[in-house]
Amino acid sequence: MKKIINYVKGIVSEFQKDNVPLLGAAQAYYYLLAIFPLAILLLSILPYLNISPQEAMKFMNSTLPSETASLIEDNILELIQTPNGGLLTVGILGTLWSASNGVNAFIQSSNIAYDVEETRSFIKVRLLSMLLTIGMIVTIAVALALPIFGEVIISTISSFLNLPEQTVVLFQVLRWVISIVVMTLSLMALYHFAPNKTFPFKEIIPGAIITAVLWQVASLGFSFYIGNFSNYSATYGSLGGVIILMLWFFITGIILMVGAEINVIRHRRKQRRARAA
Repeated sequence: MKKIINYVKGIVSEFQKDNVPLLGAAQAYYYLLAIFPLAILLLSILPYLNISPQEAMKFMNSTLPSETASLIEDNILELIQTPNGGLLTVGILGTLWSASNGVNAFIQSSNIAYDVEETRSFIKVRLLSMLLTIGMIVTIAVALALPIFGEVIISTISSFLNLPEQTVVLFQVLRWVISIVVMTLSLMALYHFAPNKTFPFKEIIPGAIITAVLWQVASLGFSFYIGNFSNYSATYGSLGGVIILMLWFFITGIILMVGAEINVIRHRRKQRRARAA
């Protein structure tokens, strides 16, 4: 118990020293700039998948708070009903460049958390951020798709194979476990390659797992709060959806930094033990 308390105190100390809320806010700004070209990219693919506008809107309403979904509803319907190969190409390029700005903001934030200066070249950092961006896009897609579409997939399989109830319950649990595992692996890559200081993978596993779980819980909790206890559209009007996105990205940025601080504390304690031995 004492060890846990010391860990928490260390995290709080690093949290204050590195001004994590400010770093989370900086990341949120770049994540907001990245989300719209990312949405254009994903939605530009939908016309080629024969997905109806009604199904797409149902997915958006189940994934995003109502204010955010209504903010982009017209664009969603237009993109789905009108295939545009040029838009797809521009979307890929725009997404990678804009979203890499978000990952680049995390790279700078992680350097602050790890107490190191950036000595890598601009080109190397940009290429690294773009590669990490691709990994994060895949991770976010899996993290969102499995919990949302998992129920549909399980019901379809169960109707064909007549699965026993225990197996259905197992699949229900697995869809969340797989989502967290995929996200943890992606976060391990992020914490390993992003800062200008290499930590062994075994040292960043706890931080990655805690971050993955916290992000899932925080996202579900925030969505529940927005859907049941808050009405941002009444206060901010049409900007309510943007405000909600900014808050969600801010929470995401802080959670990512908490994982980084956990890794730093573990690394420093291991170094102290090694020197004392």
